[in-house]
Amino acid sequence: MEQIGIDETDIKLLEALQQDASLSNQALAERVHVSPPTCLRRVKRLRDAGLIEREVALLSPDKLAAVLGHGLTAIVEITLDRQGAELLDAFELRVAADEAVQQCYRVSPGPDFVLLVHVADMPRYLALAQRLFTSDANVRNVKAFFSTKRAKFEPKVLLAQ
Repeated sequence: MEQIGIDETDIKLLEALQQDASLSNQALAERVHVSPPTCLRRVKRLRDAGLIEREVALLSPDKLAAVLGHGLTAIVEITLDRQGAELLDAFELRVAADEAVQQCYRVSPGPDFVLLVHVADMPRYLALAQRLFTSDANVRNVKAFFSTKRAKFEPKVLLAQ
């Protein structure tokens, strides 16, 4: 992938899209003070360069809880027995492919991975633990922390300080 240069207008576009990706091209252009054709061209360029990875709808867990239940969110620390590059890659690929794993980070120092997982209930967490951790002979230690309240969730990249 080629390197892309971005300017202040691109940063404004990215910030506006992180706030509300459902804005029409016209509304987005007005917000960042550029013409609609310029806005369309720049956003396409940012998408094509991979700076805009994807656009998703953020759902309200509290409002969905009335319909689906709250579910169970856990932050899970994983320490592997052996940390060879191929073993780390294999574990990462396996957990990242699991639908219940929302986020996966390789970390240092401390555990090898930190996962954020969300499941419907404790039996489903136990099934996930069996599937991803217990059945893997290379997993040495699993430490799970269960969320009692989500105080903040802000899925954005800081662009300007």
